[in-house]
Amino acid sequence: MGQRMKRWLLISSACVAISAGAAQADYTLHVLHINDFHSRVEPINKSDSTCDAEAEAKNECFGGVARLATKIRELRDQLKADGQNVIVLDAGDQYQGSLFYTTYKGKDTVEFMNAIGFDAMAVGNHEFDDGPEGLAVLANGVNFPVISGNLDLSQSEPLKDKVGKSLTLDVGDQKVGIVSALAMDTPETASPGDKVIFMDDMDSLKAQVQELSDAGVDKIIALTHTGYKRDQEFAAEVAGIDAIIGGHSHTLLGDMEGAEGPYPTMVAASDGVEVPVATAYSYGKYLGHLTLTWDDKGKLIKAEGQPILLDSSVVPDEKLAARVKEMGAPIEELKQRKVAEIKAPISGDRTECRARECEMGVVVTDAMLDRVKDQGVTIAIENGGGLRASIDAGEVTMGEVMTVLPFQNTLSTFQLKGADVVAALENGASQYEEGAGRFAQVSGLKYTVDPAAPAGSRISEVQVREGGNWQPIDLSKVYGVVSNNYMRLGGDGYTVFETNGTDAYDFGPDLADVLAEYLAKQGPDFAPKLDGRITVK
Repeated sequence: MGQRMKRWLLISSACVAISAGAAQADYTLHVLHINDFHSRVEPINKSDSTCDAEAEAKNECFGGVARLATKIRELRDQLKADGQNVIVLDAGDQYQGSLFYTTYKGKDTVEFMNAIGFDAMAVGNHEFDDGPEGLAVLANGVNFPVISGNLDLSQSEPLKDKVGKSLTLDVGDQKVGIVSALAMDTPETASPGDKVIFMDDMDSLKAQVQELSDAGVDKIIALTHTGYKRDQEFAAEVAGIDAIIGGHSHTLLGDMEGAEGPYPTMVAASDGVEVPVATAYSYGKYLGHLTLTWDDKGKLIKAEGQPILLDSSVVPDEKLAARVKEMGAPIEELKQRKVAEIKAPISGDRTECRARECEMGVVVTDAMLDRVKDQGVTIAIENGGGLRASIDAGEVTMGEVMTVLPFQNTLSTFQLKGADVVAALENGASQYEEGAGRFAQVSGLKYTVDPAAPAGSRISEVQVREGGNWQPIDLSKVYGVVSNNYMRLGGDGYTVFETNGTDAYDFGPDLADVLAEYLAKQGPDFAPKLDGRITVK
């Protein structure tokens, strides 16, 4: 597996000093990292959707695998010249999010990650979107370790002995241990199947750290795909972790506008040490750069860094850019096909759609309900996590629509009692504080959510639209509901759909086609409007 020695010169300005003083025996390691790339192989625009030629010409694009390759190579070259140490890590979710994944199902990921040269990757929940076989494409193809420390894969033939738990990298004259954990709710957010056994993430990390420590490794980094909140809990409770590189929550850290916290975020552990937590937003827009320094006793004494914005000042690698264009040719016609024109942008901002009524949630659920209104269906429910991008004003292409709705989910219709509709909304709000993707965007419904209430009692004032009027929901009445096949089969915790839904039909049109046709029908003067269907106390 790819255990390579890495070096680099550049030192970022933002710094958190853990203790003063540096000895000659200090060891410094530069960690370059990404997370939640989500198949953004091509550059993205300000809305995190695929950039078009006009925006590219205006230097308004970010990221893309070719820019990422350029920046990582540039930094590594500087390191080699200066005799420094560097490793390149990915905290998971390379899969799902563009037509490249839809078309190539991970084969493109393997090619590009090998070309860039990563040292290790943590499994993300979306690596399981096409089952264990989908992850196996990645694990079998890359020339570096893919790890997930809290998975028992002994019963999974596609993954057995393909995905490790932890590893040790020889970097310079030191051994650096890498431990890992994957979000525990992955069986609800993806499709790992019943042969992939999830073990407690906290306990697993403690066991991995203990095993490495017993082997004499005193520099340990956790590479996780559990989210910023959970990473801070790991930092506080798992003794022996020196730093955490995370993903899953798409959190922006740093000194830029909109950041949720400092980069790195320092967390006080139970033994009195401070542990840096770092993550680098998503979609390849930033390259994280964390510099760690240990003293000669293996104690972390300094952590500093800032994410690097991959804007137009970074020149894309010519060879990879050409390969991206070549691989994109078969899907370019579909991507460029104009499906509608709209007057105003439709925001699909991740933080909004997972916490409150959002424009994309309104438009998509209205489109779903409009498609099946002649079938006696009056309620639409869509998970906020299923909405992956925004759409700019003006011409709308199929490529943009499929970036918003990349999962190839189909419309599902079924019958559900009012009490179960409320239970579904409770599930949607059950992980509100974590910004979970299960949050319910709705049409034909109104409801109030109280994030401060205990999970299971956060929903109130549920109303349904009947004959043009709003009425309190009848808990015993059966309603026609439309959702997507992922949710209808219990995804994102919506087990009530699977167990209590009746007369289900899961093979309706692709949700992306439904949205495209709806926008076309609205005409060029269409603009999204929030109408108070979700109230947050």
